[in-house]
Amino acid sequence: MSKKEALLIIDMQKGSFTPDTPRFDSDGVIQRINDLARLFRASHFPVIFIQHQGIGEFVKDTWEWEMLDELEKEESDLIISKTANDAFYRTDLEKKLAELEVSKLNITGCATDFCVESTIQSALVKEFEITVVEDGHTTGDRPNLDAENLIKHYNWVWANLSPTKGSVQVSPFQKIKDQIA
Repeated sequence: MSKKEALLIIDMQKGSFTPDTPRFDSDGVIQRINDLARLFRASHFPVIFIQHQGIGEFVKDTWEWEMLDELEKEESDLIISKTANDAFYRTDLEKKLAELEVSKLNITGCATDFCVESTIQSALVKEFEITVVEDGHTTGDRPNLDAENLIKHYNWVWANLSPTKGSVQVSPFQKIKDQIA
């Protein structure tokens, strides 16, 4: 039996993509996420948007909390609200994935070094098979490292993590697209 996959799209919200918070290759990342989402839907695999909801920022129903207008969303897509970096922390994500019989996660989103990283680490100890879309996540420049090198760094870290019963691999969008199409 082939493993059922899901596409996670983490925190692609308006408040993270402002002139004050530029993200590396945001247009390209959004396009790749949209392309993958179309492929996942066509394969009857779930597309799950993770939406950060905070206190003081990313407050529910505010402009910064909303998903980016450029993202293609469908009625069949799921939305999971979270309040911490880790999309599994005190959410029903793990329960929903079990209900859907998903054992393989394809992870995209923002920010590479915070919410994407935390979710990948959590999914690994929950023994999911993880594919990080190498060019499907983004972040901004940080005080000691620019965004492009930070993304390269985390792709290297994830590709070299010790596996649990699950695993982590890092693959470019085109390779994932070719495998699904």
